Amino acid sequence: MKFAVIVFPGSNCDVDMYHAVKDELGADVEYVWHDATNLDEFDGILLPGGFSYGDYLRCGAISRFSNVMNAVKKAAEQGKPVLGVCNGFQILVEAGLLPGALMRNKNLKFMCRTVELRVENNETMFTTEYDKGEVINIPIAHGEGNYYCDDETLQQLIENNQIAFRYHGENPNGSISDIAGITNKQGNVLGMMPHPERAVDELLGGADGLKLFKSILKQWRETHVVTA
Repeated sequence: MKFAVIVFPGSNCDVDMYHAVKDELGADVEYVWHDATNLDEFDGILLPGGFSYGDYLRCGAISRFSNVMNAVKKAAEQGKPVLGVCNGFQILVEAGLLPGALMRNKNLKFMCRTVELRVENNETMFTTEYDKGEVINIPIAHGEGNYYCDDETLQQLIENNQIAFRYHGENPNGSISDIAGITNKQGNVLGMMPHPERAVDELLGGADGLKLFKSILKQWRETHVVTA
């Protein structure tokens, strides 16, 4: 399986994402600059965190117009796994690949610490290595992670089982229904504010995030016949 880590001007978690896939997961991965127009050679697309285009105008609002986003949308339509973390989540929302919006944290402060998440849906291609209801420890680092959607959208997310992760115990940013991560209806696009790529080795303080990447790889292997 070959992953693409999309790099925008201002991305600062791209190296973390690359390390998680290359060194911890043991899969093939390449950096792809934001002006690329073709992602056909890749099996999974990763949008890292950071401050793309300085978060000017609105988080992710400029990145959504980057050339590469047309290719990201094509990959999503083809059913390939697309993961957006933190700023990557914001970009996916701005691009219309996921519903809702990300607002300023309820305390209006940037927060950087480890939080507890509860796995709400362990049947997506990102979560099969987890148990339903499992509580995991994943770092956050964001100032605008307060997820919001209207009541109708929230009901659809619940009915379609699109809520992948919820904050457990403390809700650090005020997100509606304690939402920490959601998928699209097809289940192949996941956006989440916490950083699983920063929790892939006990030396980093925990490895609960590695199961997410293992889930993607396992799903890909199960759906692709590899011949010698």
